[in-house]
Amino acid sequence: MIDLSKLTIKSAAEALKKKDFSAREITEASLNAIKEKDGEVHAFLEVFDDALFQADEADRRIADGEELSLLGVPIAIKDNMLFSGHCSTAGSKILEGFTAPYDATAIKKLKEAGAILVGRTNMDEFAMGSSTENSAYSVTRNPHDLGRVPGGSSGGSAAALAGEMVLGSLGSDTGGSIRQPAAHCGVVGLKTTYGRVSRHGLIALASSFDQIGPFAKTVTDAEIIYDAIKGRDSMDSTSIDESTYAHRKEYEKVIGVPRAFVEEEGVSAAVRKNFDEAVEKFESLGYKVVDISLPSVPYSLAAYYIILPAEVSSNLARFDGVKYGLHVDGENSIDDYFKTRGEGFGRETRRRLILGTYVLSSGYYDAYYGKAQKAKELITSELRQAFRSVDLIMTPTTPASAFKFGEKSNPLEMYLEDIFTVHANVSGCPAISLPFGKEGDLPLGIELTADLGREDNLFMAGKDFLGE
Repeated sequence: MIDLSKLTIKSAAEALKKKDFSAREITEASLNAIKEKDGEVHAFLEVFDDALFQADEADRRIADGEELSLLGVPIAIKDNMLFSGHCSTAGSKILEGFTAPYDATAIKKLKEAGAILVGRTNMDEFAMGSSTENSAYSVTRNPHDLGRVPGGSSGGSAAALAGEMVLGSLGSDTGGSIRQPAAHCGVVGLKTTYGRVSRHGLIALASSFDQIGPFAKTVTDAEIIYDAIKGRDSMDSTSIDESTYAHRKEYEKVIGVPRAFVEEEGVSAAVRKNFDEAVEKFESLGYKVVDISLPSVPYSLAAYYIILPAEVSSNLARFDGVKYGLHVDGENSIDDYFKTRGEGFGRETRRRLILGTYVLSSGYYDAYYGKAQKAKELITSELRQAFRSVDLIMTPTTPASAFKFGEKSNPLEMYLEDIFTVHANVSGCPAISLPFGKEGDLPLGIELTADLGREDNLFMAGKDFLGE
């Protein structure tokens, strides 16, 4: 019997190529693991009934001599990515039963690379949350401690991987929604440069921040998935290719640490100690670690939570009970609209819709949204200036380890979970969370941020750090 816990994407691809086992056999192993474990974890909203058909097709391609990076590898996808002929609900009742009419570009690329898409994973509704407690369908549990959250909003994808049910997964990262659950679940999570992976077919939260990226056991595996899904796309005008940021600083193994930012943001003692140990480890690997000042970066969270709900109020206006998804009858057409959105959207989604409509309203646009956009420009400029002298910026991924369900009942406390991740989304820079250390039995993560287009720096440093 195939043991997924002993395989990576790289090793599985090599074994499939040598015919040590078949794509059907490894897919069956994945489906069996889901059946055995997911009753407790609830990482999946749906296991695709055509997974074995996909596996048989992969075996035919292997027999024909095709050599592809993900051929025959079981992968899970977040529930906000369209997969033609399959449900996509973004974790919301308002899209319950919606069947995708086409493939998202990232899904199309996974299929072209030969991946077996085994199921769609749970998420915070429309990716609004940091715990996967806000799904309309179920609560996903952390495989390391079933009484704690896996992080969010891509908690299902992280838990599916950490629970050894798949070999890789896709999430989306708007303010840390890949990196934060990666840290809580002890896996690698990559947020790519804005535009590096097409958003076509991703159900939008905030269009200027959203990015699709991989969860993986190793940095090498994350790079394999990244290489498969990246690229310019004619269906996404914001997508970019390698030539977009062509002027590159030579990699000199210099890491900048914004120590004042890290020490002022209320991190737990275990995270502080773990971070210091990560600094020492990088230094032992020949990296130069220097203190840097980023005075505007602490304002990333405030800017983010003005711009994001503003874009939410625009993007979610399409869910009106008319074109698709949930429809609730009212006394008239406007009452239909109110009842549909009132019953279809959860509490956190309604909160952000109201906030976003407020900051865009007449008399408040300049006071809030306009200033937040100026702050975004300042933060981006400050980070890019820092990358003239350092290759990477290092912080903890999260202020503490995974918290218990219901512990962050105050929305502001939940928003502060993103304090170390949102700068990458505000600036568009790529960032990666690397599993390192523990708080008790719970995993912790170290985050590295690179300049625009410099995922290569993240991969080199990550492989050095994890000994790959």
